[in-house]
Amino acid sequence: MIKQSLVQLLHDAACSLVVENRGETRTYGKKGVRDLMWLLDHEPERLRGAHVADKVVGKAAAGLMAQGGVSEVYASVMSRPARQVLEQAGIPYGYGVLVDNIVIEAGDDRCPLEQIVMEARTPQEIENLLRQHFIHMASRCASSL
Repeated sequence: MIKQSLVQLLHDAACSLVVENRGETRTYGKKGVRDLMWLLDHEPERLRGAHVADKVVGKAAAGLMAQGGVSEVYASVMSRPARQVLEQAGIPYGYGVLVDNIVIEAGDDRCPLEQIVMEARTPQEIENLLRQHFIHMASRCASSL
């Protein structure tokens, strides 16, 4: 069972992600999966075995959490595909609201990252697809300068 203090911090602080590992708690505030990707690349030990509370967990975030080896996840909002990823990875989870899909804030379209990973079957596939997407986006931005 996720620590209630992490859930409370998630709701009280101006953050989108709370990670507690080995008695140290950190908060993060970037949108989407940017903080999870950064942690995988720069501080993977912070994710391994961590208790994580996140405002929104879709399939993309769940895959990265599984790749990072987190031990437990709470989401204020979790999608059914995210729940399936966590179950397959054997990661205990809890949520405030379970939804069919994560949609973008400005409408009823499915989140672009969720569309990218929709067909992925494993956390590794999810990570690979997201990395390819971010590389493609970075090259598009660089070429438009």
